[in-house]
Order: sequence, then structure tokens, then C-alpha cells
Amino acid sequence: MEIRGPVVLPARREDIELHTLDGLTLVGELALPQARPPVATLVTLHPLPTAGGFMDSHILRKAAARLPALADLAVLRFNTRGTTSPRGTSEGAFDGGRAEAFDVAAAMDLVTQRQLPRPWLLGWSFGTELALKYGRDHDIEGVILLSPPLHRTSDEELEAWSRVPCPVIAVVPEFDDYLRPAEAKERFSLIPQAVVVPVEGGRHLWVGETQTRRVLTEIVAAVNPDALPLPTEWDGPEAV
Repeated sequence: MEIRGPVVLPARREDIELHTLDGLTLVGELALPQARPPVATLVTLHPLPTAGGFMDSHILRKAAARLPALADLAVLRFNTRGTTSPRGTSEGAFDGGRAEAFDVAAAMDLVTQRQLPRPWLLGWSFGTELALKYGRDHDIEGVILLSPPLHRTSDEELEAWSRVPCPVIAVVPEFDDYLRPAEAKERFSLIPQAVVVPVEGGRHLWVGETQTRRVLTEIVAAVNPDALPLPTEWDGPEAV
């Protein structure tokens, strides 16, 4: 079976709730490798909810569908405050990236409670802003930024990452709507350890299987490179 589109590979999947310090309950899912402990954890932060972003935004959904089986990764997805998906609606209201600091903290609390290993923040678009604003407050292995717009991220916030000893990897589409590779390299030059990965032909929403595979490959290259190359065929059953 070719691994593409909506294919969901086997994993241990659990609906979870996150509880924020300001009293909200957020809904989400934790996906773990089916037969082994995870080697690392992706804490995913979705695109802008006021523009249709949620925990099921397709790259994050496909990461959860494939990477527990293909790369031994735990994948935590959740709806930030006020966001709705088929999993349900998280309490609260969108706050433009301010009170969402509590949402990131609640996700990291669950990582600690479950003793999930080597957490990486994986943000996409708006989610990259949350990762850059609040990731330094938590014990993480690194951050992976998909299509970072840097709208809400100041140069001071970027420069602060130069004092954090962890990788910062920005995966930037050639034809992004907001920030393209040349400008991204200039902005991220404030972080000496930052790596900008330009993706030829890429676009902000990473539509299509070719772009999906490229993005998932870049994620795994950072988090568990021993799992590369990612297979494109699966001989076992799909998840039920």
C-alpha cells in the first residue's frame, strides 16, 4: 500500500485533555508507536484558527497518522483555546497569541506527566509564533518551524533564542505567502544556531503529497534521522 493522502498507519491513539493555568480545558490527541516506546516527541502547534487552522490541519494530521509507525515518534496534537475540530472544541477564545502561552504550557505539562521523551515543538504558521514566543520557557530539545510568517515575533524574541542551546529549524517554502527564504535567512540570522531550509516549489500550505513527504522528511531529519529515508510503501494493516 502506498503511503499517501489519508492513509493512517497503526499507533496507540488516545483522546486527551489539557488543563491550563487560567482554568480552561483543551482537547487533543496523543499518538504513540504501537509496539515500542517513542524515541522523541512532537508537540504540535497548529496554524491560525481564525483562518481555518486546527489540530487536524493536514501536515499535523499526517504527522500523527504516519510518524509513530515510520519514525517511532510520539505526536501530541491539540486545539488551542476557542478552536474546533472533529475532536471537539477547546474552551476559551482566541487571544492572538497572548493567552495561548497557557496552552503551550499545558501541553508541556502533559509531556512531563506522561514522561514523554525529547520533546520538540513543531509549529506551523501561527504555531511557529507560539513556539518562538514561549518555547524558551520550557525544557525542549528544539523547535521546527513550518512556514514561519514572523508576523507576531519581534527581533528581540528571535535574538533571545541565541542564548538557548537548542536547534531552531525553519522550513521555508520558495513561494510562501508571507516569508520567503531570502528574507527568512536575514531574520533568522539573529539566531546563530538557526538553520533555514528552503523548499524549492514549496508553498505556505504544503499542498500535495510531494510537499507533505518533504516536510515530514525534514521533521524526521531533525528529530530521529536514523529513521530516514521514510518509506513510501506500507506492508502492514492500516489503523482501524
